[in-house]
Amino acid sequence: MASESLTSSEYIKHHLQNLTCTIKEGHFHCAHSAQEAKEMGFWAINLDTVLMSFLLGTIFLFFFTRAANKATAGVPSGLVNFVEWVIEFIDSSVRGSFSFKNSLVAPLALTIFMWIFLMNLMDLIPIDFVGQLIALYDPHMYFKIVPTTDPNATFGMALSVFFIVLFYSIKMKGLGGFVGELTLQPFGKFGLPANIFLEGVNLIAKPISLALRLFGNMYAGEMIFILIAIMGSTWAGFTIANATLFSSQILLSLIWAIFHILIITLQAFIFMTLTIVYLDMAHQEHH
Repeated sequence: MASESLTSSEYIKHHLQNLTCTIKEGHFHCAHSAQEAKEMGFWAINLDTVLMSFLLGTIFLFFFTRAANKATAGVPSGLVNFVEWVIEFIDSSVRGSFSFKNSLVAPLALTIFMWIFLMNLMDLIPIDFVGQLIALYDPHMYFKIVPTTDPNATFGMALSVFFIVLFYSIKMKGLGGFVGELTLQPFGKFGLPANIFLEGVNLIAKPISLALRLFGNMYAGEMIFILIAIMGSTWAGFTIANATLFSSQILLSLIWAIFHILIITLQAFIFMTLTIVYLDMAHQEHH
């Protein structure tokens, strides 16, 4: 529920601001305002994004490693059954979209899907729960619990995929073949400027679209949760005669959370599928 000491605008800004920190005058310093975070410049880091990403990645590795160690020839149950189901789902997705042999693709697809899913899943935690815990330590400290609402995280993952795609494009086709694709398609050697422009835009659009699609959907979902929380805070101050309004807010939160489960899963799946498709295209040779 929104804090009574903040206006609606301040509340929204507070929940959409990252915990931005940097080294200042030999000391580790975190910003207490959006303007202060902006003034920190390029070398500042969003500490909440880094911490949550690392924590969720560790959780993913811990449970999947534990399931692998517990796996037996018998009928799986519990955690092992869930992990096997996820692996079979990823395997079928890779087989359906990737037509070459590469031992990296399936583990990469699994990591991308589970890591993004776990980061997106944080959006279902009540938005004020973590904020109230942080406020016990420092009431002026920001903390965004959903890493994928930070474009730095989504662009970091998208660029990592992009560099892997570039690596395999050059490895499979050779540097000459890769440059040839950028300069000779689709109009041949007589359309060199147009080829470079069209293929260059197509190449650069891949990481940008990956990053912005994930960020945009998760940011919008977080914003809706914040607006619902503001409505609940407003209606909570009404008389008991208007209690049905507050009940409507609770119902709206529940409906949106259920729908949002589909969104967070779909966004992880789309990011994974496009990664597989881009890697498949990187392995294809055009003549």
